[in-house]
Amino acid sequence: MLTGKQRSYLKNLANELPAILQVGKGGVNAAVIEQFNEALEARELVKGRVLKNSPVDAREACEEIAEATGADIVQVIGSIFVLYRESKENKVIELP
Repeated sequence: MLTGKQRSYLKNLANELPAILQVGKGGVNAAVIEQFNEALEARELVKGRVLKNSPVDAREACEEIAEATGADIVQVIGSIFVLYRESKENKVIELP
């Protein structure tokens, strides 16, 4: 669970990140969860986008992916969401 200060710090870091993963018309499935899992392990902070043809909205997709991957939700704005999970092998981000 992130504190307000940590969440604010991560939001600031996420501003410059591109959305590297997308949830499309297939919704949140095992392949999407696996992609997020790998990206979270490699990067710790991942920005995703929910496409207009997706059957779920950004909040639903974000919550489902966060629960499946054990990540924390940093923010959800429009169709964009940001997730954080501390990496076991590639720790890069030092939280305040």
